Amino acid sequence: MNPILTELRVAAYGAWQRRWLALGIAWGVAMLGWLAVAFFPNSYESKARIFVQLDDVLAEQIGIGPNDARRELQRVRQTLTSAVNLEKVVRATRIGETVADRRQMEAAVALLSKEVTVVSDQDNLFEITAVSGDSNLSDLQNSRLAQDIVQKMIDIFREENLSGGRGEMKGTLAFMDQQLENRKRELEAAEQKRMTFEAQNAESIPGSGALAQRQEAARSEMRGIDADIAAGQSALAAIEGQLNGTPATIQVPGGGGIREALGQAQAQLAGLRSRGLTDSHPDVIAARNQIALLARQAAGDRSGGAPNPAYSSLQSIKAERQANLQALLSRRASLQGEMGLLAGRAAGEPMVAAESARINRDYDVLKAQYDKLLQDREELRLRGQVESETSAVKFQVIDPPTTPRKPVAPNRPLLLFAVLVIAIGAGIGTSVAASQVQSSFATAAKLEAATGLPVLGSISQTITDAAREINRRRMKWFAGGSAALGGVFVLLLAVELVQRSMVA
Repeated sequence: MNPILTELRVAAYGAWQRRWLALGIAWGVAMLGWLAVAFFPNSYESKARIFVQLDDVLAEQIGIGPNDARRELQRVRQTLTSAVNLEKVVRATRIGETVADRRQMEAAVALLSKEVTVVSDQDNLFEITAVSGDSNLSDLQNSRLAQDIVQKMIDIFREENLSGGRGEMKGTLAFMDQQLENRKRELEAAEQKRMTFEAQNAESIPGSGALAQRQEAARSEMRGIDADIAAGQSALAAIEGQLNGTPATIQVPGGGGIREALGQAQAQLAGLRSRGLTDSHPDVIAARNQIALLARQAAGDRSGGAPNPAYSSLQSIKAERQANLQALLSRRASLQGEMGLLAGRAAGEPMVAAESARINRDYDVLKAQYDKLLQDREELRLRGQVESETSAVKFQVIDPPTTPRKPVAPNRPLLLFAVLVIAIGAGIGTSVAASQVQSSFATAAKLEAATGLPVLGSISQTITDAAREINRRRMKWFAGGSAALGGVFVLLLAVELVQRSMVA
């Protein structure tokens, strides 16, 4: 420890011997440092907290759940500090007074983006912070400017949440209406194209059915007609069997005979024709067949027996079933001809069928798109009305923008003290360094170590009374200079406190 203590004593002695150099360096460094600190502008910070309520029962019923609203708020929070919104802040505050062109506006927006922050403490609690430290403004003006910036950010936040969403919804509805109008024109064009194609190919594609569909319908109808013909033939065979086992006349005492029945049948035929029935009507055909049968029976009847009513009824049923069977056979023949014609067209015109299918498919796709857009547009309209009427996002300012009372940066008292410490350290360090470059030796041990020769002794300094008086006077001057340095430091602290009290 002795060598270390010796070195410390030597350094202290050297610094003391050059104390005026140390004091001068300390004053110079302190003045320069305090001057630099004086040029640092004070920055004032203003904060505000806002609360946003996301719960709304009616909004959830139509699909606007809390997750949707929370995502919307997250989007607003991220876009709140966008260049567009910050430009609004610049124009609405005194920052815009110094902006003359676009380049200055971009520079102001870039600087403001570093001084404004929006933090989400919780899901629905936001904190907006703004800092103002313009060197061209006074402390009071910077304090008010920070508060104005936060207030403008709150106004933008409210506008983005309460009115911005409605404006965006109107824009979305206008876009949907435009898309609907475009789809409507495309749908009308496709429908007109389909109608024109069907008109040009009316024989191949009547109505809206394709050729393959018509062929399938014809086959299905043919199968039904074949079944009906088989059933008709079975019924006709059954009635003929009954007719063969039934006598044509019966002996009725005092009856009118076949001729009377013939007269009644002729009267019945006349009544049917008077009703407007044609000769091809099944009832007329049955009446005529019955008259012909009765006429033949009357020509060969010599007994005067009466016609059998059961036989006549069976004859009528037989005639009706024959007529129905004949109609089915005629329809079958007509359907076979139509099927042959369709088969020929299908074999001879495959491109027509393919084009018809393509046109119908395009029309169906456009129709589905139009219906989907129409449904989406109505859902958006209802959603916009709910957001406008019920205000799904409820906005409330919890803490209004604070009025800064003291600067948040720089910490001027700490900087002033740091400059004082650095200045004192620089003065002492300079005096110690100066003492190390001299050619004299402070102690006998350093002389012995430097020369390698033994030192027999040393003579202490002898000071006269006049010299002591001079040293005492110089000591007072040195103490006064050191105290003045501390006094300047205290004075600067007092000035700082006074300036802060003027802002408050």
